[in-house]
Amino acid sequence: MSGIAGIVDSRGVAYPLYYALHALQHRGQEAAGISTFDGRAFFMHKGPGQLSDVFCEKVLSRLAGNVGIGQVLYTQKAHRGRTENIQPFNFNFKDHKLSITVSVALINREALRSEYEEKGHIFSSTTNAELIAAMIAHELIAGVSAEEAFVNTMQRLSGAYAGVAILDGVLYAFRDPLGTKPLCYGKTEFGYVAVSESVALDILSATFEADVRPGELLTITEDGVSHRQVLESDHKAYCVFEYVYIARPDSVIDGVLVYDARRKIGACLAKNPPKADLVSPVPDSGIAFATGYASASGIPYIEGLLKNRYVGRTFIMPTPTLRENAVRMKMNPVRRHVAGKSVILVDDSIVRGTTSLRIVDMVRDFGAEEVHMRIGSSPIVAPCYFGIDLATREELIAAGLDVESIREKIHATTLQYVSTEELVASIGIPAEDLCMGCSTGRFPLDIPGECTGCCRKITPAK
Repeated sequence: MSGIAGIVDSRGVAYPLYYALHALQHRGQEAAGISTFDGRAFFMHKGPGQLSDVFCEKVLSRLAGNVGIGQVLYTQKAHRGRTENIQPFNFNFKDHKLSITVSVALINREALRSEYEEKGHIFSSTTNAELIAAMIAHELIAGVSAEEAFVNTMQRLSGAYAGVAILDGVLYAFRDPLGTKPLCYGKTEFGYVAVSESVALDILSATFEADVRPGELLTITEDGVSHRQVLESDHKAYCVFEYVYIARPDSVIDGVLVYDARRKIGACLAKNPPKADLVSPVPDSGIAFATGYASASGIPYIEGLLKNRYVGRTFIMPTPTLRENAVRMKMNPVRRHVAGKSVILVDDSIVRGTTSLRIVDMVRDFGAEEVHMRIGSSPIVAPCYFGIDLATREELIAAGLDVESIREKIHATTLQYVSTEELVASIGIPAEDLCMGCSTGRFPLDIPGECTGCCRKITPAK
């Protein structure tokens, strides 16, 4: 779920890329990188850590050029901690210069990687980004045009992806045919921007133009944007977790303002509310849900937990131990708000249950008499194969327990999830155009060992 950005700007792109990635920092905190091109050569800087740890004014001033790409990195734990995986990647071959960064999870990764190893490619990382770069390079070496190299590569990828690349000074942006990974683009006074979420356009005062259509390839220069529909699907598979957790609430993802979707979900949860003194979000991702709940129920919205703004998301901390230790670092109950009270806590999801347990116990330790948990997603019963680290079925608390058993495990007075039907209605996208594999166990692509009853039909665009 990494955050990516690509910019064409006649004034220079280093600082705009930094600002855009700053707006996307919630999508990845392991590493950051920027690559720029000045018409002759690439300039690169990348490293582990959050964006502000990797970049400073001195570094940015050395990144020359009017076209560039960047990423804030999040990886699944099988590939985590490898510095060689930090993107973007730069390549020089046969008079071509290529730089690429992608947010991607491929179903056919192993088969493609083996194929290109047989062709003689030596991989220096475990990333899909390097694999996609190798595929593009082989197309170019075979003599096809730059656009056709991207088209032919996209037609062979199976999975979820959004990418930006610079090839010989031209910026390309591309998105998987199911739309699982978000990508949009906008226009500034001096150029164009392609980013994972619309909030990165806002920070640059860019005008939102459109979401990159699922299966579409954009070719972007200072003169404008050209569009090519490469692949089409009979139904989309927009990731439901973008609307529940991943995206910033002020982002518009495929026409849906995330904040509004979360407020509507909160209102759905407020049907038949328990007798309580206050509604409190589990900050920050529970805030929009809680405002919707409080408004619909008439129970006062009062923050019973306050967040330490200097601790990142525990969900994307790299190990369970760090996630658990980070909970008390991350938030603190407000004793005078919760002591002696019946508290409704509203959160986005329960994955393993360990964080929810610690939060409930923390609020009880500060004197709450009752703690009612309300959850803005359906129970998560299956892993994600499209780039979100939702753990294995053995680790997912809802995979083996019913709601009442989960309630007991997390020490809550009551526990309620939003229903799948209300979740879909709140987002406003038809169920057949959403990927809800994590809560239904039914996936939009053929995955070995998983249910394939709702696979989408993908074909080359005419």
